[in-house]
Amino acid sequence: MADAEKPNCKVVLANNIAKSLLEEVHDGLKKIDRKPLLVGFLSSSDPAARVYAEWTGKTANENGFAFQLRELDRELLEDALIDANTDPSVDGIIVYYPIFNNRQDQYLQQIVSVDKDVEGLSHQYIFNMYQNIRFLDPENTKKSILPCTPLAVIKILEYLRIYNTILPYGNRLHGRTITVVNRSEVVGRPLAALLANDGARVYSVDIADVQQFDRGVGLRKRRHEVTEKPGWTLKDCLPLSDVVISGVPGSSYKVPLELVRDGAVCINFSSEKNFAPEVKEKASIYVPAIGKVTIVVLLRNLLRIVQNKIDEKAQADKSVGGGLKQVEAKEEMKAEAKAEKEVGQPL
Repeated sequence: MADAEKPNCKVVLANNIAKSLLEEVHDGLKKIDRKPLLVGFLSSSDPAARVYAEWTGKTANENGFAFQLRELDRELLEDALIDANTDPSVDGIIVYYPIFNNRQDQYLQQIVSVDKDVEGLSHQYIFNMYQNIRFLDPENTKKSILPCTPLAVIKILEYLRIYNTILPYGNRLHGRTITVVNRSEVVGRPLAALLANDGARVYSVDIADVQQFDRGVGLRKRRHEVTEKPGWTLKDCLPLSDVVISGVPGSSYKVPLELVRDGAVCINFSSEKNFAPEVKEKASIYVPAIGKVTIVVLLRNLLRIVQNKIDEKAQADKSVGGGLKQVEAKEEMKAEAKAEKEVGQPL
């Protein structure tokens, strides 16, 4: 094929994006005098879960973290999580889903302590994410933890300069139209919410319907709202979209490329290939997998949790120290007043 006939699509590999994020992680580790311990719980027979666990351990060990993989029967998992919550040597916990593949999995997500939840699946973190609350404290010094895979996609979009850095933080996707194919509670729906909270108009596509996530005209709303799109399908969404993100778990599913806008950015977050090879003839940028970025985001979340604990302890020590100083000052004032009173008394 002549050079002039070659597709002009730029294929961006997750490894290159992960490297830039690792620099941030390494800088953060320098401020901590020990290796944070991440414990992974594997009670799933899903091959993808095991691969994810192995990648997590490898990446953690290579980048200054300690990692333990604990494999156990799923019926023992609940008690194991409770024990890890109270173990002071454990800094972060990750559970490799699916396990029961039903509401029991959601229950297990809520068992993990919010102080050790590196996946950002605890109720407080999920509530903050959907409500567009970005910090855990009134002073806005401690950022809330976000789910790893949705945050990995966000970091990829930042790397690709899809985010407009001229706009204010929180509005940097204003003017972008994005389709997310998959509305799972773990990845698809949170991702649509995050993108919409950052200013995008998002079409969330699932098997039965399409929903629109946005913050209204001119981003007048503080958080996203969801609107049903009756009768809509991919035929309506894809031609409008600057970015197409797909994560359908199935080898047979493929995004219909004939509907994809010429020059769109295409990102696959499924363990399967949701885009046929011909995507490179249509897309301007194609990211075929995001797994390595997800793992680095996981370590970044762990580092943030550890740093939050260090900051909390420092603040507590400062408060105790301040309280002691106040007590000492009061005692000194009492002693001085007593001395003055005694001096004024007749001999």
